[in-house]
Amino acid sequence: MIKYDSIEELVTLAEKEGRKISEIILADQALQIGKSEEELYQQMEKDFDIMTESFAWGQQPGQRSNSGLTGGEGVAMMQYADKGESLMGTFMGKAVATALSISNCNAAMGRIVATPTAGSCGILPGCLIPLYQEKKIPKRDIVMSIFTAGAFGMVIAGKASIAGAQGGCQAECGSAAGMAAAAMVEVRGGTPTMCASALGMALVNQMGLVCDPVAGLVEIPCIKRNAAGVVLAYCAADMALAGIPLYIPADECIDAMKEVGNQMSSTLKETAAGGLAATPTAQRLKEQVFGDRKAMTAG
Repeated sequence: MIKYDSIEELVTLAEKEGRKISEIILADQALQIGKSEEELYQQMEKDFDIMTESFAWGQQPGQRSNSGLTGGEGVAMMQYADKGESLMGTFMGKAVATALSISNCNAAMGRIVATPTAGSCGILPGCLIPLYQEKKIPKRDIVMSIFTAGAFGMVIAGKASIAGAQGGCQAECGSAAGMAAAAMVEVRGGTPTMCASALGMALVNQMGLVCDPVAGLVEIPCIKRNAAGVVLAYCAADMALAGIPLYIPADECIDAMKEVGNQMSSTLKETAAGGLAATPTAQRLKEQVFGDRKAMTAG
């Protein structure tokens, strides 16, 4: 059985067996939980279907979060992408719109798949859904790549953290971008080593990212960080597929992320006491959301 202690362990095992990382993970997980590989695959396919449903839910006009602070970002971005005016190109515009829509769904208390967290739920599906819907990548290839993403996420969780409250947003959106980049590399036929490189490249480009949710809610700036995470994941995946070396091993990147998180001030780790959350406008928005509730409590 695999211990999920390091990325190197997964890469070495996959290369030794001449298989994709997802294939060895599916076999290992089926053995560990006592299910057949097909049963486990079907469960992951269901998770991917929920991701696509969350995207569609977030594309419905008029959806707002319970706080009233956010809503409609995904719809607006999709309309813009459909016009063919996106500086990133129509495909990337739709990928960003997908991430925004799923994040909108989360903020409005809709159904999402935490990948690896609710706050970063838009990144992995924001990368994979467009490959399936726009690039027509076979569904099984997409679903299988999620096993690779999940395995890398398990290593990150064990070696460092995937929680903003513990490691800052680098631990949430950074991890999600790395997981998504690795999954996309596998989808496009990259080697296990390339998958690891993509993970590391995404992590180093989110290193030090703070978690500073306005009013303590996973909306501002979280939703837009999901969109940026998608772009970063695609960039990391393409660099890895181009054969650009990471230089620093992925495991060491994870270790560095943990160290940075440990050194980060508590005000920058989901406490809404620093960063963007401490700005005058953020404080006014907090009062807008919670002001009436405070008055009711005092009464």
